[in-house]
Amino acid sequence: MVTTVEQVREVLASVHDPEIPVLTIDDLGVLRDVAVDGTHVTVTITPTYSGCPAMDEIRADIVTALAAAGLDDAEVRTELAPAWTTDWMSEDGRRKLREYGIAPPGELLLQIGRRPEISCPQCGSSDTEEMARFASTSCKSMWRCRACREPFDHFKAH
Repeated sequence: MVTTVEQVREVLASVHDPEIPVLTIDDLGVLRDVAVDGTHVTVTITPTYSGCPAMDEIRADIVTALAAAGLDDAEVRTELAPAWTTDWMSEDGRRKLREYGIAPPGELLLQIGRRPEISCPQCGSSDTEEMARFASTSCKSMWRCRACREPFDHFKAH
């Protein structure tokens, strides 16, 4: 029987982001907190965007994973403040993104007129250009490498 926070976190390690399946909710930094009170489990999550359409599926996947581990008394809370930031992503998650072909978020540049340096996840070149501000999801933008000519998504920093 799962009874500790660590054991619950191990169960939740099987919950992946439905939009980027190589990332777990912990890799992404969406999993904020886990509390265990007897047989009651409370999981707190924060969406990457306040209107993120994947949150309903993530919530359902959390409940399903906990039920499969024998924890039927589970509550999933959504916490919007503080807002999610790419700083919460794990280094392992950033590596997984790169290996999956998505440029991970870099440092958020707040300097006017300075273009972010985004390296191509295919060849590593920084000779890249933004093609579209939004890609398949609102948390990504579409880029192209001028060196290898391959298009790629970039997970936006915020």
